[in-house]
Amino acid sequence: MVKPKSKTSDSSEAKTYEQPRKNSLSGNTLRWRKRNSYYYNWLDRIYKFVVRPNSRVLHVGCECGDLLAAVEPSYGVGIDSDPKNIETAKKRFPHLHFHAMDPHELELNETFDYVLICNSLGQWHDIQQVLEHIGPLTHEGTRIVITYYNYLWEFILGLGSLLRIRRPHSYQNWLPPQDIANLLTLSNFDVIRRTSYLMMPKRIPPLTILCNYFLSLLPVFRFFNLINLVIARPTPVVLRDDELSVSVIIPCRNERGNIEDAITRIPEMGRETEIIFVDGNSTDGTTGEIKSQIKKYPQRRISLLHQGDGVGKGDAVRKGFAAATGDVLVIQDADLTAPPEDLPKFFRALRDGKGEYINGSRLVYPMEKQAMRFLNLLGNKFFGALFSWLLGQKFRDTLCGTKMISRKNYELISANRSYFGDFDPFGDFDLIFGAVKQNLKVAEVPVAYRARTYGVTNISRFRHGWLLIKMSWIAFKKIKWLGKRR
Repeated sequence: MVKPKSKTSDSSEAKTYEQPRKNSLSGNTLRWRKRNSYYYNWLDRIYKFVVRPNSRVLHVGCECGDLLAAVEPSYGVGIDSDPKNIETAKKRFPHLHFHAMDPHELELNETFDYVLICNSLGQWHDIQQVLEHIGPLTHEGTRIVITYYNYLWEFILGLGSLLRIRRPHSYQNWLPPQDIANLLTLSNFDVIRRTSYLMMPKRIPPLTILCNYFLSLLPVFRFFNLINLVIARPTPVVLRDDELSVSVIIPCRNERGNIEDAITRIPEMGRETEIIFVDGNSTDGTTGEIKSQIKKYPQRRISLLHQGDGVGKGDAVRKGFAAATGDVLVIQDADLTAPPEDLPKFFRALRDGKGEYINGSRLVYPMEKQAMRFLNLLGNKFFGALFSWLLGQKFRDTLCGTKMISRKNYELISANRSYFGDFDPFGDFDLIFGAVKQNLKVAEVPVAYRARTYGVTNISRFRHGWLLIKMSWIAFKKIKWLGKRR
């Protein structure tokens, strides 16, 4: 394997970063961008996928402002050490704000939703210093979005600069992903996920389609992609129990025999815990049983919603979340095969900042006999592996019914649901896809999966399996192809 290294082509590099470089290449910036438009269009697409429109965005190393303008911020600020770049950016994008500033001396009295660092990180002589200056400009929901060159491309890009195919840089630090992750950790940032794109940065039909839309996605080939992407967040603050209230949503259909157990087995969490049953037109007396149990346990805060004309668990979950009053929202399946006693583990993971979307996994601990049919087990393992690849984050079990998220982050997913569309009858993938699209930190909590003690499953292996395949195709196009094939 090629050993990553840092190198400087000029023994006086330290001086070039104490002041703006005199040998400025800003006059050629736009020409290079036009000359390599295919590559820069890919960069724009990556950032537009990650950054929500109408956000507050800071671009460190903004050059002439094209990328900052492409993500359509409500308030955008760009900084660059080259005054000529800043002068050009101000003329081209007067609705944005630009400052000539050395990133090592970055100082702004405001905070941003996103901080973008596009291929400039390797040109700084002290990356940690810049990242530490970025820290005060963030809030708890800020995302740091970094793209940087794969160090395996050092020779190819160097040759391209020599041949004047790409813009030359006088200084380039070639860093592997683990070094960048370590620098982020040292600067009090937490890495959320990493991925890569683009095996062929020049358009050469039909090779570009083959390389960039297929080969670049495969496990071995993707190691050679040019662009690495890392998304990070500020290190989270641990909250106290009394700072959070919890709403437990229980979608149910013909689960009369499980209602009282659900109430007695769901523990109190946080400042207050409410239980909301959402009935999907049961025919076995489930609604009557819920009303009876509400009277029997007046000390618990319990309510009943009727799903009405809505269809599917996903619709029931969304109605339950809309009615919930808690700061934290959690789904508990009414069949109780995932024990309610495990809910405090989910709560602690969210409270302590281990994750922002907490997903249950039934595939870690041994299951009770008859808890899951063999074909279902194979299907769950297959879709877990498939979605881990599709989403770029580890999901061992995508179909576990127990999931937890803060109200604030659920509202973020709900407000941006249109990207994937309202296609999920289960509710699981609406949350999973949304969490990844909104760059939430995902954590999985193992649960001990039990056999049913009442009723029968509402899952159809083959009909619902086909739906999962169709949803996988939607995820592939929207995430791996960034929503649009070019």
